Amino acid sequence: MRGGRMESRHAGAFAVLDAGGGVVLSAGEIDRPVFPRSAVKVIQALPLVESGAADRFGLEAESLALACASHGGEPRHVAVAERTLRAAGRDAGCLECGSHWPSHAEATRALAATGGQPSAPHNNCSGKHAGFVCLACGLDADPRGYVQPEHLVQREVKAALEVVTGYVLPQGSHGIDGCSIPTYAIPLRALALGFARIGTGHGLPPARAAAAHRLRQAVAAHPFLVAGTGRFDTAVMEALGERVFVKVGAEGVFCAALPELGMGIALKCGDGATRAAEVAIAALLRRLLPRDEAAERVLEPLENPVLRNWNGIEVGSLRPAEALVTAA
Repeated sequence: MRGGRMESRHAGAFAVLDAGGGVVLSAGEIDRPVFPRSAVKVIQALPLVESGAADRFGLEAESLALACASHGGEPRHVAVAERTLRAAGRDAGCLECGSHWPSHAEATRALAATGGQPSAPHNNCSGKHAGFVCLACGLDADPRGYVQPEHLVQREVKAALEVVTGYVLPQGSHGIDGCSIPTYAIPLRALALGFARIGTGHGLPPARAAAAHRLRQAVAAHPFLVAGTGRFDTAVMEALGERVFVKVGAEGVFCAALPELGMGIALKCGDGATRAAEVAIAALLRRLLPRDEAAERVLEPLENPVLRNWNGIEVGSLRPAEALVTAA
């Protein structure tokens, strides 16, 4: 909104399911497959815990939280990624995610000021990839090529995605994610079911349910690691702890688990706009969670953010569409 008028509109779809597969709320095409991208990192991290690799290498909660992260490349993120690799006797040379400058602007300026260059641990997916290296080593497999769909690591990840979401992923149906691993298109209905299962353990084998619970606890204990300074995921989970597991994915995707309510959420903004996806997921969380002080304090400004120009003058706002408030 600007000047009291609608300036832009973002359209999309969302699904809220319970762990039995019942649709609680929905709007739009929830059976059309979408690429969840990084929103499913907690599912991709399940084999690391379930296989025993995390225990074999003594990985602490910080490493498990970072395995679920799309982080900003801040110093603590980088340190945990490097520590995770050392636990398996490896180093950053094993990472196959590629290198980029930290997405956190201050971390980029600090790195450049010292004459440093971006490396793989600065990649927003380095925690997930460090976990993949540990998984390969824990399975006594050569980690080289772990990003390829035929590698044991990615076969384990694909199997976890299928079991958790209940959706069969056809062989060869994948795309390539920004960090080079396979990414599979999955309907929002199946993703929401998967996150209801992640939050409750219902419908999962006991070892997988235990792994999901352990990963959620790790993220709740270290929400900074899953995103970073000023980031949506971190802000919500710092305020609400284990009540919510929420994870952004590229191109306007969010998934969330609400363990106490037994629900999972998946949404996709059709034009890939993260700003719209953040408003949408905040509106759904605010609608579904009890309206206590902690939830209101963090979610209300995220659902209705004010837009300011470079002089700090309020120029407009974002607001959720009516479907997010009234959908049945």
